[in-house]
Amino acid sequence: MTSTTPFRIRKAVFPVAGLGTRFLPATKAMPKELLPIIDKPIIQYAVEEAVAAGITDLIFVTGRTKRAIEDHFDANPELERALREKGKDDVADMVRNIVPEGVRCIFLRQPEALGLGHAVLCAEPAVGREPFAVLLADDVMRGDLPTKCLVRAYAEAPGTILSVMEVAAEEAQKYGIVQPDADDGVAGLVEKPAPGTEPSRLASIGRYVLEPEIFDLLHAQPPGHGDEIQLADAINTRAAQGHVRAVTLKGQRYDCGSKMGYLEAVVDFALEHPEYAGRFADYIASKSGGMPG
Repeated sequence: MTSTTPFRIRKAVFPVAGLGTRFLPATKAMPKELLPIIDKPIIQYAVEEAVAAGITDLIFVTGRTKRAIEDHFDANPELERALREKGKDDVADMVRNIVPEGVRCIFLRQPEALGLGHAVLCAEPAVGREPFAVLLADDVMRGDLPTKCLVRAYAEAPGTILSVMEVAAEEAQKYGIVQPDADDGVAGLVEKPAPGTEPSRLASIGRYVLEPEIFDLLHAQPPGHGDEIQLADAINTRAAQGHVRAVTLKGQRYDCGSKMGYLEAVVDFALEHPEYAGRFADYIASKSGGMPG
């Protein structure tokens, strides 16, 4: 039974075991989550978002080819020492503070890619029986960061809470689509509906606050879409029980799991980079024949 006393959300799960096939051959030996946006890998944006929301335990569900993610968030005393010997203390501090003090990283293996629901289930030993956030690193956010909004919404009223945004009808089949109820809640969630069958155009994107009861559902749940254990199916069951709400995304989302979304993120971040923004804007203008829009 769901507790009526809200817990502080202090744990976040990052499912990062996917193979990244859409970015081959770049991801043959390098995790897609470490693809850089200028000088920072995409997963670091998700980690910083979680930390900004007050998360202290970062739980990474990895696969056999993802050791480099663990290395990225681990200390590197040799690199730091070499930088300091060259007088690059600011860079050494940046490397050292990738994970702030008081925040710990936990790495678990997903032995087989059996779906997002299965990846979340693999985090159960580290999460325990408390509410937690889930962040999909493919979704890079700017502006009003959704995890902080979801954590705030949970503190106001416990429940399963989704970050949602409106998508074009032709894009709906790529997402879990919300079935709204009469009270602006969530009556259901349909994973990748067939064209023309979507219950709305509100898509659940890669940010969630989940309750531990989700693990009970995932343990008993048969494979769904794609013959995988779908997180959306478990959330749909919770919605039928009246436990799911949605918070509309107010910031900017980049789907860095797609090449186009990744390119959009690189361009937009470059146009606001403190060192390169001016020169990059001039370069874009020279290519487009006018000022960038």
